[in-house]
Amino acid sequence: MSKTFTRIGKDIVMAVKAGGSDPNNNSRLRALIQNAKAANMPKDNVERAIKRATSKDQEDYKEMVYEGKGPHGIAILIEATTDNTNRTVANIRSYFNKKGGSLGTSGMLDFLFDRKCVFKIANEVNIDLEELEFEMIDVGAEELFIDEETNEINVYGEFSAYGAIQQFLEEKGYELKGAEFTRIPTELKELTEEQVADVDKLLELIEGDDDVQNVYTNMK
Repeated sequence: MSKTFTRIGKDIVMAVKAGGSDPNNNSRLRALIQNAKAANMPKDNVERAIKRATSKDQEDYKEMVYEGKGPHGIAILIEATTDNTNRTVANIRSYFNKKGGSLGTSGMLDFLFDRKCVFKIANEVNIDLEELEFEMIDVGAEELFIDEETNEINVYGEFSAYGAIQQFLEEKGYELKGAEFTRIPTELKELTEEQVADVDKLLELIEGDDDVQNVYTNMK
């Protein structure tokens, strides 16, 4: 949970720096505040992140993407947010080296992952999922389905459709539970249990790094 709060806090800082501290005028910040609520992040933490972003002492974060191959040829794509790129790349390279992988060059895995935006909205009784999906095709939505664990409607769309989809949902009055970007592997690679364990050891190291926001693989 601490890692989740740190990740959301960094996202809030970047959203405020890019679009201002007023959620009413900053759609990205509005969505992140909903993400914070969904993660049970205390309101004080959210307010501190917003205040930190407006401070002159707060250094700018850079969003970095690192790509590499893990054990048994598994593709690993890492999204990081850092105020010190030299530190971050050195750490990530060391994780690969320790666990039998190798850090690659930028863009080498682009063809293996599709970047999407995801919105979660409350599954209200009067929502006709097929009708809603038909309406949202024009704003860039590609797939809608109900998450059986949370009973929320997930809306997937192209990365570039984020703003249009959010605007549609807000204007139509749907209750937004959260929004994020994700990367979906185009092909999955199946491994044995022993091989999966090897990859998991590397992923554990990477995900434990404070600068790392998200990690994606093509492991089935």
